[in-house]
Amino acid sequence: MFANIIVDITHEKLDKIFQYRVPSRLAGELSVGMEVFVPFGKWNRQTKGYVVGFSETCDYDLSKVKEIADISRDGIAIEGKLVALAAWMKEQYGGTMIQALKTVLPIKQKENAKMKKRIRLLLDKDTGKKKLDYYLEKNQKARARLLAALLDEPVLEYELVSKKLNITLSVIRALEEQGVIALEEERVFRNPVRGKEQEARTITFTEEQQHAIDVFREDYEQKRYGTYLVHGVTGSGKTEVYIEMIRRVADSGRQAIVLIPEIALTFQTVMRFYRCFGDRVSIMNSRLSAGERYDQLMRAKSGEVDVMIGPRSALFTPFPNLGLIVIDEEHENTYKSEQTPRYHARETAEARAKMEGASVVLGSATPSMESMYRARLGEYRLLELKKRSREQEMADVYVTDLREELKNGNRSILSEKLQELMEDRLNRHEQIMLFLNRRGYAGFISCRECGYVVKCPHCDVSLSFHRGGKMVCHYCGHEEAKPNVCPECGSRHIGEFKAGTQQIEDIVKRRFPEARVLRMDMDTTREKDGHEKILAAFANEEADVLVGTQMIVKGHDFPNVTLVGVLAADMSLYSDDYRAGERTFQLLTQAVGRAGRGEKKGEAVIQTYSPEHYAVVTAAAQDYAAFYEEEIQYRSLMGYPPVENLLAVFASGKDEAHLETGCRYLKEYAKRVCQADPSSPVEIIGPASPGIGKINDVYRKVLYLKTERYDTLVKIKNRLEQYIEVNSGFNTIRIQFDFNPMNVF
Repeated sequence: MFANIIVDITHEKLDKIFQYRVPSRLAGELSVGMEVFVPFGKWNRQTKGYVVGFSETCDYDLSKVKEIADISRDGIAIEGKLVALAAWMKEQYGGTMIQALKTVLPIKQKENAKMKKRIRLLLDKDTGKKKLDYYLEKNQKARARLLAALLDEPVLEYELVSKKLNITLSVIRALEEQGVIALEEERVFRNPVRGKEQEARTITFTEEQQHAIDVFREDYEQKRYGTYLVHGVTGSGKTEVYIEMIRRVADSGRQAIVLIPEIALTFQTVMRFYRCFGDRVSIMNSRLSAGERYDQLMRAKSGEVDVMIGPRSALFTPFPNLGLIVIDEEHENTYKSEQTPRYHARETAEARAKMEGASVVLGSATPSMESMYRARLGEYRLLELKKRSREQEMADVYVTDLREELKNGNRSILSEKLQELMEDRLNRHEQIMLFLNRRGYAGFISCRECGYVVKCPHCDVSLSFHRGGKMVCHYCGHEEAKPNVCPECGSRHIGEFKAGTQQIEDIVKRRFPEARVLRMDMDTTREKDGHEKILAAFANEEADVLVGTQMIVKGHDFPNVTLVGVLAADMSLYSDDYRAGERTFQLLTQAVGRAGRGEKKGEAVIQTYSPEHYAVVTAAAQDYAAFYEEEIQYRSLMGYPPVENLLAVFASGKDEAHLETGCRYLKEYAKRVCQADPSSPVEIIGPASPGIGKINDVYRKVLYLKTERYDTLVKIKNRLEQYIEVNSGFNTIRIQFDFNPMNVF
């Protein structure tokens, strides 16, 4: 028997299957997905690899075939289904098979099991009392103390015995040898979900919610598995619909994965699911300890968990019988990986569901253009929730023109309208959320006289000013002191662009000294439970105002929030990205949707320099259909996704001239490949420097290929990979492929 193995070396030239002989001592023990040690290369260096299949015949010279050394006892077996998914990802998105395998492997190695010890009395009452008298007579106080406690309670936790009774291990061992007690151990899984007791709640669904649930249930019972798009306005009760769909799947003995875009959403989402499914719910995210993550994986594999909640990586939970994948806030950028393979969770979820006979549910108040386009084409089943679940009115939205504010002498980042409404809410003891579309204390340092911006000497980006007078590059980490005069013209009018969350917090505290203000951004949520603590404090009304970046406007539900202020609505509107309008519309709609989710009416203020832009106008009206019609015309006219497909070939290297030559060769070869198949015309753009042309002394170039058919781009990608592999000139150039990129490089 021979094992087909992918070696754990990320190099294109080694991205192939190697065959190894299975030794008789490992026969029957090996399975697909296992991590093994194999001798590799000229010097037979022991290298890790993954078993991806078996064969009774060998494709190589038998005399040169080596034997598997051993199974990696610390490794985690990848399920056979996930190996197939990894192969699909490698084909669809590029990169090597080992990169794809490591992506579908949420946990890299085994962790020590957490054991619970307890001490059990083996004697009956009478014998025990006689033994106690003997210990007292012999003045063996520790033994007597332990035996007396066990006569009251025959089973005691080890921690209680050692800490409260001050009994040492030697005393316990002595009694164990005498047959008085038994020291028992059992494995306990670390459970990161700490919630209330399961509640049996009766929910009355709206007509729209019930229709969505019935459609899914009927299809599921008929084994018609597919993809559904739940388009529901903010507050329409999409989560209740997901829970009911999952209940149906769990009742049939199958499991569900719920993807959320941000760790910040985990706390509220988990609590809602916990109330319905209790300990059958778990989470998987990067904030868990290695032991916690390992235990959740083991619980999922053993069938102890019905629902796994987490960001993108939770998609690869190794459930034995997966029935449903829910992707909440499916429009979010975070569902697209920025590491090779650059997979999108939506497409990968569909591929996994197809392989396992499961369904996919996508949900959003502002669906991505791609999802709505497919729904309109009939590829997805569209389920609409047009009303809020408790029939609350949508928030009243005011659009404030910041140009007019400046003309009227208001230089504050808070408009007059917003200040007026904040005063009113604070007087009524209602809560306020202020959303700023950027992170950090302050932006760049610039000269007010000549316009000079202080940039990183290693990267083509401006340095960010931090408290303490330091300027930092967020790409390579370069630091330098803030200059007192402009290096270009000598002017003293040089300073930071003040538009960070800390500034907003300071401004609010100065303007409303009585207000209790919380701030939520990357800096305040670094610790393990940072998100949870801030959100819990705000939910408990320990603060009046929550200031934050994008993470505060995604999916949170605070009934006492009746005012939302969007402070820099169009900061993302004019970036060099064809998705800028879509992103701005989504952010504004999500932000406005946080207001008035309880019994009280909500209001929102959108502050902008572009009040006439269609993304701002339609977001203020909360009119997704009008936005979609406008945006899809623009995409059709320009040939952008979802109407056409885009492949970015991203190249980087330390030698700029060599990089440019390599990109030119790639473009010429791509042209020849395209000319050989004229059935699907391809437009090739570039190569050009991306928005940031150099990071940490590494130059960057990007080449774009655009065509209607996705499979044409996959074929071109495969041919380019082969071309790069056989040409040694590309050895010093790093090439990455990105299909329908979410970010312009």
